[in-house]
Amino acid sequence: MTGFSFDLLHTDPDSRARRGRIHTRRGTIETPIFMPVGTQATVKAMLPENLEAVDAQIILANTYHLFLRPGHDLVRRLGGLHAMMNWDRPILTDSGGFQVFSLGDLRKITEEGVQFQSHLDGSRHVLTPESSIAVQEALGADIIMAFDECIPYPASREYVVDSTERSTRWAARCKEARAVGDGAALFGIVQGGMHQDLREKSVADLLDIGFEGYAVGGLSVGEKAEVMYEVMDWTMPLLPAAQPRYVMGVGTPENLIEGVSRGVDMFDCVMPTRNARNGVLFTSFGKVSIKQARYTEDPLPIDPECDCYVCRNYSRAYLRHLYMSREILSSMLNTHHNLHYYLNLMKGAREAIEQGCFAEYKNAFYRKRQVTND
Repeated sequence: MTGFSFDLLHTDPDSRARRGRIHTRRGTIETPIFMPVGTQATVKAMLPENLEAVDAQIILANTYHLFLRPGHDLVRRLGGLHAMMNWDRPILTDSGGFQVFSLGDLRKITEEGVQFQSHLDGSRHVLTPESSIAVQEALGADIIMAFDECIPYPASREYVVDSTERSTRWAARCKEARAVGDGAALFGIVQGGMHQDLREKSVADLLDIGFEGYAVGGLSVGEKAEVMYEVMDWTMPLLPAAQPRYVMGVGTPENLIEGVSRGVDMFDCVMPTRNARNGVLFTSFGKVSIKQARYTEDPLPIDPECDCYVCRNYSRAYLRHLYMSREILSSMLNTHHNLHYYLNLMKGAREAIEQGCFAEYKNAFYRKRQVTND
């Protein structure tokens, strides 16, 4: 495998926060970083040029959805995701595990893989560790994920043990199946539910297999934030310092700040884009629901501290009008702002770690919310 490496540039003196740099065959990613989610080969309501404008350094696409539609073979014939999307920066693909396992009664788990019915038309399919890797390689992703089971919460310890051990066996099969030398990095995914000893065992087993990076899965599945942070506290110190650390499907701005303080390098979540389409905007002082009547005549920008295109050019009153009128431009402008907020939050974290003052950055983040709430 060539074209992938990680440099650890700085560590914060008062926390586990890290400042790093991931090198891929399609460019460099400054960490800590948030990855906008482009599940079906598009970040909803955003042109590639808009993504570049908010400095999205890497985006995420999904194996399950693209496997079903339009099909990975078609994507490969069209030159891969990058050519099809007109996106020349890195792409990470989720293995499809979370989506498959969220199908409930429409899927059956076996040692071989997962048999499932499409949520689109009911057609039957099988996804295995080997086929998940083959699909991701056909899509042309720069970082691909091992196929695993996202364990539900709550779950019995017996279930968590069986599922985690099977995910470890699948991880070994994923590594065996990958096309050596294609330039894509393969990340293993730590499971183990909310059990410290099972998380520790999962990490040890994955380290024995060996991957270019390591993700923590099975979080943000209904547990309280305190439990999520506790799992991060257990897990992050066990992962190699010289490789990227990714917490999957997380989350709120608070989750990101807390994750960074615990040594997480990479995050993804649909929250900024999904909330944007529902009229909820993220700001330095908390969330704003633009549908509220109090914004009807408000001439201020969404966030006076924000320098994004939307805050420089449009008022709360106009954004409320667009949302209430169900105009397409509402989703476009709201999404642009939310992604700018998330990516700028990570940019500020990187700068604070470089300057050795991440604790002050974290305190200021919470203080602004407290002042507003008071």
